[in-house]
Amino acid sequence: MYFCDMLKIKFGTDGWRAIIAKDFTVQNVARVSAAVSIWLKQKTAHPVIVIGHDCRYGGELFTEACIKVFCSQGIKVITHHGFVSTPMISFGVLQYKADQGVVITASHNPPSYNGYKLKGAHGGPTPPAQIEEVELLIPDEEVEVKGSLSDFEQQGLLVYVDLEQDYIDYIQTKFDIEKLHQSPFKMVYDAMFGAGQNVMKRLFPHAVFLNCERNPLFNNIAPEPLHKNLMELSETIRTTPELKFGLANDGDADRIALYDENGKYIDSHHIILLLIHYLHKYKNLNGKVAIAASTTLRVNKLCELYGLPCEVTPIGFKHISEIMMREDVLVGGEESGGISVKGHIPERDGIYDGLVIYEFMNATGKKLSELCQEIYDIIGEFHYERADLHLEEDEKQRVIGLCKNGIKAFGKYHVVETNLIDGYKYELENNCWTMIRASGTEPLLRIYAEGNTPEEVLDILKTVRGALGV
Repeated sequence: MYFCDMLKIKFGTDGWRAIIAKDFTVQNVARVSAAVSIWLKQKTAHPVIVIGHDCRYGGELFTEACIKVFCSQGIKVITHHGFVSTPMISFGVLQYKADQGVVITASHNPPSYNGYKLKGAHGGPTPPAQIEEVELLIPDEEVEVKGSLSDFEQQGLLVYVDLEQDYIDYIQTKFDIEKLHQSPFKMVYDAMFGAGQNVMKRLFPHAVFLNCERNPLFNNIAPEPLHKNLMELSETIRTTPELKFGLANDGDADRIALYDENGKYIDSHHIILLLIHYLHKYKNLNGKVAIAASTTLRVNKLCELYGLPCEVTPIGFKHISEIMMREDVLVGGEESGGISVKGHIPERDGIYDGLVIYEFMNATGKKLSELCQEIYDIIGEFHYERADLHLEEDEKQRVIGLCKNGIKAFGKYHVVETNLIDGYKYELENNCWTMIRASGTEPLLRIYAEGNTPEEVLDILKTVRGALGV
């Protein structure tokens, strides 16, 4: 029997995450799995779950605990030997017509964390209302973790499949991989020691690979695809003339960052714009664009120019995925690098998105910097920065209190409009903006800023921090 202090478990922006061995324990994972079991059995007589884990510490241990709880409840479980990416689980849910997906991952969080993501039968994040139903069912008492995997396998309750091969087979139906092998734009891929490494090695064996081995400490760099965490990738491109395209994914490979031929970081705002531009202007596809509240306002501008509807959601891809379940969506994306496109599953997928951009480059013969210039020619050049502040809770609440009271200006930057969809987004003069929001996955206060030049965005960020006293 396992013992714990009956932590109150609450899912955040994207799953439940906690520090390994402190709150993220076998017992607490079992409690969540018990709730998922009860919830699924209320909805269907013979539920099926697809489950997997990424490259973090304890992935196998925690996944095994989940499987034992599920199978003990008579739920059929489909799983994979070894680590998988989050998109591989979401695709697997559709592939095997399962009722639910579970991923043991803390995504981009530091290595001390692990987490528990829920994926719906539609092949994307479980909707918020359903996650709330699961939360209410998490027991306040201990859950017994019993049984043997081999016994469950013999009973037909546990089935092993090759989710990696399934995903590769699928990708090969979506892209002309052989043609991409002949690309004049040689690729370098940085897995950030995450779950995308095996798939990319198999799809593009002649690419250059960075951080593509198992390292649960992530070389002491959080596997979040921000420029500050990808300096090796940038420098590798900058010093290797034949490398023209850099792709990076986070720990569970559902987020993306790109680098152009000069080793310049291409953030998710630009990637979302590039995807809209390619899919609509070059491939003549239409549909709604759904973006999280922290995304650049230039997306709204491009959609207006292209006659595409645009909807802004709270932060968390689960909100975008809900729209994709019921509407025709061309591109759905977040500032954090989680993006989905038409023709794929309603799930963030950093590998798939990267290959769409790679296809764009090869279809046009243009470098990534030239494609970005196409965007600038339409909606103007812009630059973006984000500050992640580790603050004590009382200090964080002090800043939120200032925002609640209403802010008319940050120094010389006057507020034109305030958006309260999620956090506090302030549209400033001259197509600039800033946003203040507490993270839903980490103990952070985030300050976002966008300006027309690198100097302007840094000045906005500095001025906003000064006005808030942080």
